Amino acid sequence: MTEDHIIATFGNQPGLNETIGRALQFLKPPPKLKPSEWAERNVYIPVGNAIPGLIRFDHAPYQREPLDMTENPECNRITLMWGAQVGKTMLALCAQAYKIAQNPQSQIMMQPSQGDLGTWLETKFNPLVDANDHLTELIAKPRGREGVNNQRMKSFPGGFIMFSWSGSPKTMRGRSAPFIVCDETDGYDKTTEGHPVSLLWQRAATFGDQRKLLEISTPTIKGASWIEDAYDQGDQRRFHVPCVHCDHTQPLEWKNVNWPDGEPQKAEYACVNCGSLWSDSERIAAIRAGKWVANKPFSGHASYHLSELYSCFRKLGDIAQSFLEKKHTNDLQTFVNVSLAETWEESGDGVDQHSLADRCEDWGDLIPEEVVLLTAGVDVQDDRLEVEIVGFGRDEETWSVAYKLLYGDPSGPKVWENLDSILFDEYQTHDGRMLSIRGTAIDTGGHHTQATYRYVKAREARRVFAIKGVGGEGRAFVGRPNKSNIGKVRLFSVGVDTGKELVYGRLKISEPGPGYCHFPVDRTDEYFQQLTSEKLVTRYVRGHAKRMWIKTRKRNEALDVRVYAFAAYSILGVNVNTIASKMERTSTPDPENGDSVSDSKEQSRPSRKRRGGFVNQWR
Repeated sequence: MTEDHIIATFGNQPGLNETIGRALQFLKPPPKLKPSEWAERNVYIPVGNAIPGLIRFDHAPYQREPLDMTENPECNRITLMWGAQVGKTMLALCAQAYKIAQNPQSQIMMQPSQGDLGTWLETKFNPLVDANDHLTELIAKPRGREGVNNQRMKSFPGGFIMFSWSGSPKTMRGRSAPFIVCDETDGYDKTTEGHPVSLLWQRAATFGDQRKLLEISTPTIKGASWIEDAYDQGDQRRFHVPCVHCDHTQPLEWKNVNWPDGEPQKAEYACVNCGSLWSDSERIAAIRAGKWVANKPFSGHASYHLSELYSCFRKLGDIAQSFLEKKHTNDLQTFVNVSLAETWEESGDGVDQHSLADRCEDWGDLIPEEVVLLTAGVDVQDDRLEVEIVGFGRDEETWSVAYKLLYGDPSGPKVWENLDSILFDEYQTHDGRMLSIRGTAIDTGGHHTQATYRYVKAREARRVFAIKGVGGEGRAFVGRPNKSNIGKVRLFSVGVDTGKELVYGRLKISEPGPGYCHFPVDRTDEYFQQLTSEKLVTRYVRGHAKRMWIKTRKRNEALDVRVYAFAAYSILGVNVNTIASKMERTSTPDPENGDSVSDSKEQSRPSRKRRGGFVNQWR
């Protein structure tokens, strides 16, 4: 190439400069924008939504902060306990889009079911991608050679987004990513491995400080709501708005919504400070001037509560009308859950924990002499065994003899060896008798099933029973055993609903005598809270009334093991009155020395001796 040719090639200097300038634009790093700033410049809401086009958070100012928290390095968990019509789905979509286009990062998206996931893909995610060309260009083409794009995963430069649902452990197993979005968490089915959110969160631990969880849901039942529990663990933020008349800031609450009798469409909001009534336009103006206020110090977990009262797309009159309709159809739970974003507390049939705690007795280290038979119930958790020993007397009057928490990994032998020392010990009564535990029921339906089977298999001859709880009203308390299980043990089905009714019926007996339950002074408040942690309520399913048990608090192990101890008693099939009468006959005074059998035993007081061992039988 000649010098003249080179000069001719680069003779158009202005054009060359323009070409180089355009090329340099692609080498520039993207501007550092918060997710909310980036979304307002780049995210177009698809047609079919309330306000299609470029997103504007002026219509939902409460979305800015939690969205920006998804990029805050000091925050690792964001909880949204939000109601309807406040844009929680769009907030999550913006966070996911930001981590595709602006700050590429691998993600996991979880829905309650496969059907929910399909609906979300077809009505939310895919339409958003189709409405935004820059996202369409980044996500791999279906059936293309570069990357993946199907119902399970979509890849993009710098990462991927995988999809799963709670009812399928397979879609969770072996999957992890630094950014996790869990939608409608209160609709998740808990697996034998644990709660799906916990499983994903634990698996993301390998990403260290980079991992981040965004969990979203309307709440459900008090005491059984994952999202409420998560919200309580966080810093509990509520959106405070200023009164347009007195400037007093306050969160919006349903109790301050007022309307004339029979005219819900005239509903207005009353300021808690000055009492002025806000129109819808004044309420919206207050919302746009609002800010988030935390109730607890921030320690990496930001939690947000928001009701439908904050929606700029809903009139107060429409919300009031919805309330009246739900009240008329006896469906207030839906309004409380979905509109107010609050848990529903049933007023069903339960037992007061305080009344039980108030009647605790001090019978010392020995067992009351009225006890003639002992059983035990065992619950298997991930990190412990919980055991209650229950003593039975005449007419099935019971005493809580001992409650033990045995911490350790149930997949190894140590915690089971400790259980041996409890189950095969002897326990002394006040009149000198030594009692052993006649029967033990161990739940196999939850954690560490195979380890439980191994333990039971070696001890079936010593009346250690494997049980599996089965829900539903009308079931027999204890069914016939079968061996069609992987452990080849005699497995008894236990109607847990029936068992809870039995236990609660006994707990309600207020005077000592037949069926009465005695408790020692060392039982804690936590024990009684767990023992009374469920209520029997009536629900209407497809128009038919159903009685079902619902949790009023998360932990209920004390109730479970009490049911299992009663199940062990039922499996034994003994008549406790016959046993009591026999013991009374054997303890009559000896005519030669004037002593009773119990008296002579009282003098010797043999020490407790451990029977059996576990280590040699583990494998």
